Amino acid sequence: MKTLLRRGLSIALAPPLYALLLGLGLVSLAWNLVAMLLYPVLPPDIARPLGRRVIAGAYRLFWGVASVTGMMRIDARCLDALRDERGLIIVANHPTMLDALLLVARLPRSACIMKAGLMKNVFLGAGARLAHYIRNDAAHTMVRLAVQDLRRGGQLVIFPEGTRTVTPPLNAFRPGVTLIAKLAQAPIQTVFIDTDSPYLGKGWPLWRVPPLPLVFTLRLGERFAPVPNSAALLQQIELYFRHAMTQSATEAPTECQNLRAPISS
Repeated sequence: MKTLLRRGLSIALAPPLYALLLGLGLVSLAWNLVAMLLYPVLPPDIARPLGRRVIAGAYRLFWGVASVTGMMRIDARCLDALRDERGLIIVANHPTMLDALLLVARLPRSACIMKAGLMKNVFLGAGARLAHYIRNDAAHTMVRLAVQDLRRGGQLVIFPEGTRTVTPPLNAFRPGVTLIAKLAQAPIQTVFIDTDSPYLGKGWPLWRVPPLPLVFTLRLGERFAPVPNSAALLQQIELYFRHAMTQSATEAPTECQNLRAPISS
């Protein structure tokens, strides 16, 4: 009976869901047209925070509408404790295409590392350039720009799996994040994204209707201090994620964890 009720709810909520996604696309397109005009004339110190706050605001509005209409149930309150912290790296698992939207909506100071091809996307490219998001096409340049941004007091959102999870619970981590942490002397805050839906996971097409409502819960994990041996730290963080993700979301703490002291190697 519960399955039938959820299936019926999914059918009823599918049209509003895709109307909401269309609305997000139109808002993104409009902002990118504005950003295209602003980028050549605004100095970076103005463009960077403006671009990031507009993107965060648009995504937060998207999640707010989705929650009010019953399409999604989202608990990302834990991220509010990180909102104003300077020089912080946030690493998270990557189950769906919506993960970056979840994080950025609550972290208006943050920059994302993006696939180079997305910088040419009509819905994302100009806004990402205005916000000084970081391309991943050249490793040396990516690391340098990330370190500079953190030293300016920015935050960096990274999915160390490199792509959405293919082999649950976690893909192997790619190098980079712990090297950036070492060079910038920035702590790494872990975040776990729990969801009960495969919607927009790897191999899930956009047009396929998911079970609704979608449920997302974000919880804070351990914080790791940068260390000289960045490769060993990367392995330590990956093992920590794998161990912690053997617990289901229902076994996780019901309230946000307090930020713990950085871990030394």
